[in-house]
Amino acid sequence: MGDRSKIIFGNVMPANVVRKAEKSKQKYIKKYGDDSAANYPVRLERNRYIGESLGVNNVLVGDLAKNAHYKEADQLPQQQWNLEKGLIVGNIRMGFGHYRISMAIASAAKALGYVPYWMDLNSYGETTCTKVISEQNNLYSMGSRLSKNPIFNKLVWEPMNYEGFRALSYNAADQKNAELMAPVFQNIPKEIPVVGTHVWPAQAAIHAGMKYVVNAIPDNWPMALHLAEGSVHTIQCRNAYQGYRILNGMNKKSICNPMPKKSLIYTGHYIDYELTSNIETDCRRRIERRKSGAPMRFLLTIGGAGAQKEIFAAIIKDLLPMVRQNKAALFVNVGDYRNVWEELKTEIPEMKSLMTEHLGDWNDTEAFAKKACEGDGLIAGIHGFWHANIFEAVYCTNLLMRGSDVLVTKPSELAFYPIPKLFIRRVGKHEMWGAIHSAEIGDGTLECRDIPHTLQMVEQFLTTDLLDEMCDNICLNNRIGIYDGAMEVVRIAMGLKKQQ
Repeated sequence: MGDRSKIIFGNVMPANVVRKAEKSKQKYIKKYGDDSAANYPVRLERNRYIGESLGVNNVLVGDLAKNAHYKEADQLPQQQWNLEKGLIVGNIRMGFGHYRISMAIASAAKALGYVPYWMDLNSYGETTCTKVISEQNNLYSMGSRLSKNPIFNKLVWEPMNYEGFRALSYNAADQKNAELMAPVFQNIPKEIPVVGTHVWPAQAAIHAGMKYVVNAIPDNWPMALHLAEGSVHTIQCRNAYQGYRILNGMNKKSICNPMPKKSLIYTGHYIDYELTSNIETDCRRRIERRKSGAPMRFLLTIGGAGAQKEIFAAIIKDLLPMVRQNKAALFVNVGDYRNVWEELKTEIPEMKSLMTEHLGDWNDTEAFAKKACEGDGLIAGIHGFWHANIFEAVYCTNLLMRGSDVLVTKPSELAFYPIPKLFIRRVGKHEMWGAIHSAEIGDGTLECRDIPHTLQMVEQFLTTDLLDEMCDNICLNNRIGIYDGAMEVVRIAMGLKKQQ
């Protein structure tokens, strides 16, 4: 296999880059230890949150007594590996986007008759792997929050997310650090295909000797951050294909050796089967609601870094008169950030008379989402959603999406979903390409970089037929397979095994 930090797709890294990568690995070993000789036990359990809806089983690694994340695992019956139809979805809890892609892959796997295994490398508390990822996650979350400062954003955050992560030298360090993540795969059956929805699970799986690995790249701004040589890389957008194929700009102005053709495949957007199979119906209902004068339903969903509260507040304040007149309704999902919901209530006391809270009760959330999607009754007012568990916090948006008219979101992973979208300010310059792509295929707006432009776009949805145009485009996109990426990724992963 060789040292993947020294040569990346035939591109030889300078000695100083290799030394820096090794230094990064040694720093983590000094801080968290080297558990490469550990023999972690593995256990399977039915996921108690999305196990029934998506057919997901958790892969538990390590001593459960030392892992608060799975402290109740012994209360559930242990599952057995399905070596014929099993598919590992490797992910990390870093923001909500990677979990959201994982749910889409799991949904597609279930729809195609496979058994998805959920392997969260950021949930094995006693392992060096999780400790390294947790530190990186904390740094990224802090950077996302600090990016609200325009100076920090301009001088540090956007350059790092746009050019820093783009460099092959960054991938060299990541590959070396990923060697510390490989031990969690030691007792995983090597013949089960792995789909990594973040590059680290894909890199770790390759280092651990997993035979069939797919690296589902989330962003459509080509960055070396997302490279896991030895895996099949999939991308959601054709405009990113050439950039990845030639590793464009990843070694400054130097020409890079390209990726082999077999290492890179366009699939389309990674979307849950429950959403793709109902696109035509849901878009028809949106158009019918608008034409009938029903309240237009805006779904406001906060990201995993929790950095958008002030934009949410401005939208809510602006729409209060329309909510009172039953011309608009708001669904506000704050994820697992209860403090954001409480702050919104304090900042906007006028919400109280219009507000219904759905806090922590998953059955209530499911019932409301079903009523919004299928019911004929009036959905009015402001509905707030919060769930302490990350599975429910993330999947809440998916449930509400079918019964919503407009999704208000930053242009991250949700930029690829088949619902009319209003894009608010990005968090990291790489995200801007999500809005550009969505605007090009006609299912979302341009990125609104400030609050006045955001409110202008809200008015466009309310006073023009913009919603109808986007719904028509979504249906057209669906007919040509743009939203079928998750199904394609699963087919590719299982196909690798069949080819062998």
